[in-house]
Amino acid sequence: MQELIRSNDAVLISFVESLLRQAGIGHFVADAHMSILDGSIGVLPRRIMVDSDEAEAARRLLREAELGHELS
Repeated sequence: MQELIRSNDAVLISFVESLLRQAGIGHFVADAHMSILDGSIGVLPRRIMVDSDEAEAARRLLREAELGHELS
């Protein structure tokens, strides 16, 4: 698995998840439950991970959605 993006912006994470789901690209949100440690204030970033075989397609999808600046 490769890290696609890392962010503490919950809206961005949700939007990227939606884009990946619609494109049929498997993904995993790492650190999604870390808010327990930071008191739910969103200090710790979440990471969207994709399979290495689909990483380039996922990066292309985010660039097309004008989110290339968010890529890790």
